[in-house]
Amino acid sequence: DQIIRNNYMEGLTGYRFGSGFTIMNGVPNSKINRYHQVDNALIENNTLVDVEHIHLAAGSDAERSAAPINSKFQNNLVVNKDNLDGISIFDDISGIHFENNIVTKDTTPTIIKGFVPTSIEMERAENGLLYPVSEQLKNVGASKDLVLVQKDTVGASYYPKAEPEVAFDSGRLLRVKPAENALFNAINNASSGDVLMLEDGDYNIAKVIKLTKTITIKAANKGQVYLYPGRSTFVDINDYGSLKLVDLIIDGKQAPDSAGNTLIRTSRTPMQRNYRLEIHDSSIKNLDVNHSFHVFDAGNRSFADEIKFTNSTFKNITGDILRLNKETDDLGIYNAEYIYFNNNTVENVEGAIAKVYRGGTDESTFGPHFLMEGNVIENVGKGSRNKSLASLVLHGSQVTLIANNKLMNSASVNIEHTVGEPVTEISDNSFIKTLSPRVMELRSNGPHTAILKNNEVK
Repeated sequence: DQIIRNNYMEGLTGYRFGSGFTIMNGVPNSKINRYHQVDNALIENNTLVDVEHIHLAAGSDAERSAAPINSKFQNNLVVNKDNLDGISIFDDISGIHFENNIVTKDTTPTIIKGFVPTSIEMERAENGLLYPVSEQLKNVGASKDLVLVQKDTVGASYYPKAEPEVAFDSGRLLRVKPAENALFNAINNASSGDVLMLEDGDYNIAKVIKLTKTITIKAANKGQVYLYPGRSTFVDINDYGSLKLVDLIIDGKQAPDSAGNTLIRTSRTPMQRNYRLEIHDSSIKNLDVNHSFHVFDAGNRSFADEIKFTNSTFKNITGDILRLNKETDDLGIYNAEYIYFNNNTVENVEGAIAKVYRGGTDESTFGPHFLMEGNVIENVGKGSRNKSLASLVLHGSQVTLIANNKLMNSASVNIEHTVGEPVTEISDNSFIKTLSPRVMELRSNGPHTAILKNNEVK
């Protein structure tokens, strides 16, 4: 009994469950937390401009087998500069009646009946939205009385409308010289968004930094700043904390031989705020004072909007580089949305580059997204304590791109597809004295759906 009327959508690029407009398949006799069958939906007078995907009966599978019924899709305007309607059909849509939907003239409609190719000239109105110039189309699509809502006009007047996160490098530039507790004190005195510019020299880090601000730590001169953490953890990211490291050399040789050594971690208690972590143009080495010294370890119920490691070197590490595998209660929860690992050099890492876990049967989330390109990787994943026996472990990742990497004398890449419709591409990589990638479908029968192309295995 839903009514979807008089909406304007422009430039939406999502797909599958996140497409610009999606009509789902339902689960017969669905539980309250699953997908109920679409029944008696009225979808009319909506405008879709350059919407890449319209998915009908999306998510169809053995469980979601209840196709839409008793529904109408009418008087909608679908305009696309590429003369495509963007429609994909995943199951029986005979339960949807299509009538008087207008598409651009040179479009070949995916659904012939109910979609009319028409010559359409569009013009922006005072409200900033596009409408057909022709009076003959005035009753198709969204109405001209729509008004864009501004953030400062809604909600309680006393509730702050500030952006939810502080951008990196948006504050002051604070210069720091080597001295006892210099970095620790500088962070305490900094404000969120500030950049700590470290002068040349050695920085002995005697205290764990509990970070509750958005901070960039950057060398004034690349290759001239050495950080020596003296505790089992260098930075502990807490609520409101985000960290960016640039042009640094971080050496773990002075860290204690402690169980659970981790260079950077999140709070061990559940976090209420998302965070960001970036490492660029830096060298991290000698995390080997004990048998499992990790670069980054995300705690249970922590969530990163983005993790970016680029143009950096990781060498002589006994643990993993990225541990994003704490949500093992299989509720569809995971530790990071976007993970970028690009143009790095990795050598002598006993654990994995990344261990990412997203379990459960809830397919309504869109991540994790894992993108790994342009790396040179040698002797990774072969440590006796690396129980995965893999250089990379992705369980339930929804979008994966592994491209243009060179892996030498390393353990295999292991990818496990679970729910949703995971999109995996492994292309243009060299695997030298390294096994071919392993891709497994854990919930679907038949061959895996990953794209493997132009890979060299020696």
